[in-house]
Amino acid sequence: MAFARLASLVALVTAASAAVVPQVTCPTGQTTANAACCALFPIVDNLLQAQLFDGGECGEEAHSALRLSFHDAIGFSIHGGKGGGADGSILAFNQTENAFHANGGISDITDEQFPIFLQSGLSAGDFVHLAAAVGTANCPGAPRLKFFMGRPPPVAAAPDLTVPEPTDTVTAILARFADAGFSPQEAVALLSSHTVAAADVIDTTIPGTPFDSTPFTFDTQIFLEVLLKGRLFPGTGPNPGEVESPLAGEMRLQSDFVISQDPRTACFWQAMVDNQALMVAEFQAVMAKLQVLGQDKSKLIDCSDVVPVPKALPSNQIKFPASFSQADVQVACPQLPFPKIATVAGAAPTVAPVPGS
Repeated sequence: MAFARLASLVALVTAASAAVVPQVTCPTGQTTANAACCALFPIVDNLLQAQLFDGGECGEEAHSALRLSFHDAIGFSIHGGKGGGADGSILAFNQTENAFHANGGISDITDEQFPIFLQSGLSAGDFVHLAAAVGTANCPGAPRLKFFMGRPPPVAAAPDLTVPEPTDTVTAILARFADAGFSPQEAVALLSSHTVAAADVIDTTIPGTPFDSTPFTFDTQIFLEVLLKGRLFPGTGPNPGEVESPLAGEMRLQSDFVISQDPRTACFWQAMVDNQALMVAEFQAVMAKLQVLGQDKSKLIDCSDVVPVPKALPSNQIKFPASFSQADVQVACPQLPFPKIATVAGAAPTVAPVPGS
């Protein structure tokens, strides 16, 4: 019996030792699992955080960096013929790809990133996807995204018509995601990014209009508010790509709303409401897949530990906006119980635009 206990203890210690990842201390004093990643710490601290993200803010540049990574990587098809995926072509060939209709407003972030990219010494793909991971980490509640280094330079611009648009049907959107290798559930998970996103070109009179009332925290408020009954347009609407929003100063994308209501995706959407752990886990997993589309992962180095650790959110974070309740939810997945959510007292708020847009 004593021998059995000793054997079990040895097995536990051996397993624990195997789980310990060796650490390298870099010249900056920071540690990483791979010495090749040491060169990234000055880029993260001095170029991305200090210059691009205004000292580490979850602001317009961070939001746009995440958008840029998606627009870059989705230019890919598992069947071939649609670009190099997560290769940075959207930055390296920005004059070409910025002209695509679906990339409206992207020039703001490519113009900001390009001179910093040239200082970094990284390939365009590594820079775009490192910036996305670091920018996302500035948003409280976000997952710590993976980052792999070593993408070769892109060879050509991605073709047009690879980025889904807010005016597209659910069928068209899911078909485009499937062509890039994503399931309907993964498509919904990718839309978690809209929790810290804003619209610039759907209604040009109100640039920086957020998609939910908490655009500086990575929370599930977006999945709740898209389900609420619409009351108004935030600007000069209706414009192509938007439907009525529940709140003044907030835009609801047509594509988000129809995906939240479609039987192929409604339950995936509703499952995210007030389930921060699910949202974070699914977004982290799908972004890990997105950010290496078209790349030979066996030739990349895992430098995920250079990405800052995001701040956690308190529990029970999301709430019905004032003057809204369960009665205003447009439930499209009745078989899934809707969570009980607190209501804010008072009049419905006006959501402020994202600064810098």
